[in-house]
Amino acid sequence: MQFTELGLSPELLRAIGEQGYTTPTPIQAQAIPHVLAGRDLEALAQTGTGKTAAFVLPLLQRLTHPANPVANPATPSTPLQRLTHTAPRVLVLVPTRELAAQVQESVRLYGKHTGIRSLAIYGGVGVNPQIQTLRRGVDILVATPGRLLDHLSQRTVDLSKVQTLVLDEADRMFDMGFINDIRKIIQRLPKQRQNLLFSATFAPEVRELAHAILNNPALVEVARRNAPAELVAQSVIRVDQAQKKDVLLHLFQAHGWHQVLVFCRTKHGADALSKKLDQSGIRSAALHGNKSQNARTRALADFKSGKIAALVATDIAARGIDIDSLPRVVNFELPNVPEDYIHRIGRTGRAGSSGSALSLVSIDERIQLRDIERLLKRELDTSILPGFEPQQTRPSPASSPRSPGHKPASSANRPGRSAANQRSNRRTGSSAHGGASGRENGGTGERNYGPRTSRSGGARDAKPAQRSR
Repeated sequence: MQFTELGLSPELLRAIGEQGYTTPTPIQAQAIPHVLAGRDLEALAQTGTGKTAAFVLPLLQRLTHPANPVANPATPSTPLQRLTHTAPRVLVLVPTRELAAQVQESVRLYGKHTGIRSLAIYGGVGVNPQIQTLRRGVDILVATPGRLLDHLSQRTVDLSKVQTLVLDEADRMFDMGFINDIRKIIQRLPKQRQNLLFSATFAPEVRELAHAILNNPALVEVARRNAPAELVAQSVIRVDQAQKKDVLLHLFQAHGWHQVLVFCRTKHGADALSKKLDQSGIRSAALHGNKSQNARTRALADFKSGKIAALVATDIAARGIDIDSLPRVVNFELPNVPEDYIHRIGRTGRAGSSGSALSLVSIDERIQLRDIERLLKRELDTSILPGFEPQQTRPSPASSPRSPGHKPASSANRPGRSAANQRSNRRTGSSAHGGASGRENGGTGERNYGPRTSRSGGARDAKPAQRSR
């Protein structure tokens, strides 16, 4: 299938072509006809599948053109009405600032020949410029829940004309404690509207929300074009915690790494590691919730352009990183929730490109590694780097399950998981699992590694990335 077969306007096809694409991804091919037809949609789609364009393209089409029978002749859609005053017709809710900026950029790129006006509103930046743009009028509004509620309380945004609501990364919305905010926002929307829900998982709470807001939805469930295990070469280097910084420096210098996304669990750890890299001649920047929005935007831009070799990020702050050919991800510390590992390695191996995901694992992280391998249903290639052989044979006292603040490593073992349990500092995009802000220091596990053979491949370089059209 080609984009030309989806009933999109010449203006949209021109913009798609300018981005170098001709063939839709599976989520785009399946979702676009339903959205064009005006149906509600429940879509299972992980990052890297092209889900943003799956709703941006058809909504741009519906804002600029009448119903297109090519999309679904049996169910003609009602076109979204263009801006009449100042009120947006499309509202896209996202969990983080970076994702808001990413979605708005997609609207801008694909809608560049349509005259559609859009705005992303989120915290960390001044509110007055947002107010001025809202007064001039926007067709598509992309927002984080907290900042949108701020505007609603100040009566600087009118949601009474919204005809389509998009909830992007609904599972992350729950994890970050946004569900009550979302419900407040939904109460301010017209009852008659199209609803599109995208989520990486269909957890029970996501299902409950979908049942509450979706009306006879089309269901689209699409895995990645290639599974993460096929796209990304995943490996582990066993190392003592105290040696991790030196190991990372060695890998940068030995392999000439130039664009590496490095994950830490805490904001303090990200800052300390970035400082260490800079002092060693490796240009880097830290990305987390305590950074100003300008600093975060600058760090992302410098990383994408190649001005810095390493971007050291916490989980939540990295959600908006979207680079088609990012060659490598390094887990300096494993996440406490195994599903977050999938999100991390999903930053590489995108759009059909190959990539590498390397994890530096100490004995204190043995439980996190075990849970990740259970999720993947396989053991990861493990090696020991000569000259950096681990000396620690027992977990540190801080990793004891009786330590204050210990948390289970797997979200699957958290009974009664709810938005209240996950709630943290919403305005800065925090996570209860560790991320941009909030409680980023999780406990470690309880058991030893167990017998494992040392296998090669821990520090191998990824194959050159090839962008897929």
